[in-house]
Amino acid sequence: MDTTTLAAFLAVDLLLVFTPGADWAYAIGAGLRGRSVVPAVAGLIAGHAAYALLAVAGLAVLVANSPNLLTALTLAGSCYLLWLGCTMLRRPAEVTAADGETAGSSRTRVMLKGAGISGLNPKALLLYFSLFPQFLDPETGWPVAAQTGLLSTFHLIACAVVYLGVGVLARTVLSTRPAAARAVTRASGVLMIGIGALLLVERLLLA
Repeated sequence: MDTTTLAAFLAVDLLLVFTPGADWAYAIGAGLRGRSVVPAVAGLIAGHAAYALLAVAGLAVLVANSPNLLTALTLAGSCYLLWLGCTMLRRPAEVTAADGETAGSSRTRVMLKGAGISGLNPKALLLYFSLFPQFLDPETGWPVAAQTGLLSTFHLIACAVVYLGVGVLARTVLSTRPAAARAVTRASGVLMIGIGALLLVERLLLA
């Protein structure tokens, strides 16, 4: 793949990654609640990496072309986002030392939640099969799987950098502003509920 193609892909991909969504909301919440945002971001990236592996293997085509499977995935992801959003609204972030210790002692749970948020989001799956094909060229001599793997690597790096930046910025700026932290957490919860509801309605209308 030539550098022009890679640069064009990165430009489009970064626009999508910089668009706030469920991943952003979770990274912000993790920044407010935990000592480190790394476990949360690692979980988010793990979910994206799972889709990347499916894309490289070509298995995701089967999912995208299976209405029943895609519907089930969308419903599961929507319900999960709704549940997380309601949880964030019920318990807005309190940036205290005790809260940081609690979050820090459950890194595995934080990672699993992050993987669930990105892994159950069908939009991430469709991203690979709506955006990626536009930048794949079988005539370059590279196998399509290798090209997909390279683009996936750039996408994962972009996600990691942006989500870490969002989480660290939220913790740095809001750690001394409890009222603002609670407001941001509630806004993140509303965002998750909105995204979950939108996905749910969209899938039900298409069913």
